[in-house]
Amino acid sequence: MLTEDHRSWGYAASTGLGFTNEEIVDAHFAACAPRYRAALDQAGIRPGWHVLDAGCGTGAFLPWLAELVGPDGRISAIDLAEENAALAAGRMRAHGTRPLVDTRRGDLLALPYEDDTFDAVWCANTTQYLSEEELPQALAELRRVVRPGGVVAVKDLDATLITVRPADPFLFTDFFRQAARTPGYARQLVRTRELYRHLDRAGLVSVRQRTLLIEHHAPLAPAALRFYALACARIAGQAVAAHLDGDWEPFLDPDGELNPLRDPHAYISEGNTVAVGTVPATATG
Repeated sequence: MLTEDHRSWGYAASTGLGFTNEEIVDAHFAACAPRYRAALDQAGIRPGWHVLDAGCGTGAFLPWLAELVGPDGRISAIDLAEENAALAAGRMRAHGTRPLVDTRRGDLLALPYEDDTFDAVWCANTTQYLSEEELPQALAELRRVVRPGGVVAVKDLDATLITVRPADPFLFTDFFRQAARTPGYARQLVRTRELYRHLDRAGLVSVRQRTLLIEHHAPLAPAALRFYALACARIAGQAVAAHLDGDWEPFLDPDGELNPLRDPHAYISEGNTVAVGTVPATATG
């Protein structure tokens, strides 16, 4: 899944994939926790279910999943980065409540589980790292390990909704338009609202999708300011290096007084898209 442009995005875990290091992943979760919980609630996970967190990262969703399945449920979790799987396991040991969680390192393209193992799969902030060829492979794997009538729920960032004020409202839109002209991470970040089509092509039924707008207004909470200032600085650095038009300079210094995110009227938005499908009762290939 490593693409040549990932290192330029920074904050990579051992996999080499940008924005997967615990430093930035946990900062984003802290900044958007209420919106993330609202996204998870779209999945329809029920008490007593066995749920797989596919691409669990450092395990931030695991306590909420434990709450949803209850003491009679079960949770498994898997992540491509070995250190993230270890952090997720440690998080749940510290959480100290039932159900116990089986956490391991593994690849979504070849899940180490038998067919029909789970009642549901939750896959958050992971499809953005899959190429056009890998995405259908991963969705086929998610469908394979979920029982007939079970749920496959995929959540990811919709980068087309990123805008910052009082900066040029089209600054980040223009960046992603330019960057997405070639295959790579940027293109994968702007295809999120097409997830429903990919779930349908994977043979799931009753597919539904909802995009939730995430907004932060001045004064930005410390967690939000920290994450977005760092993330915008990485994008600004790429834009300047590529000689893209636009006033990117104020974003380069996350702590700078002129950074638009520190303006008294600062505003930033992004999107969370959740696509949910059901494994058909009768296999259709």
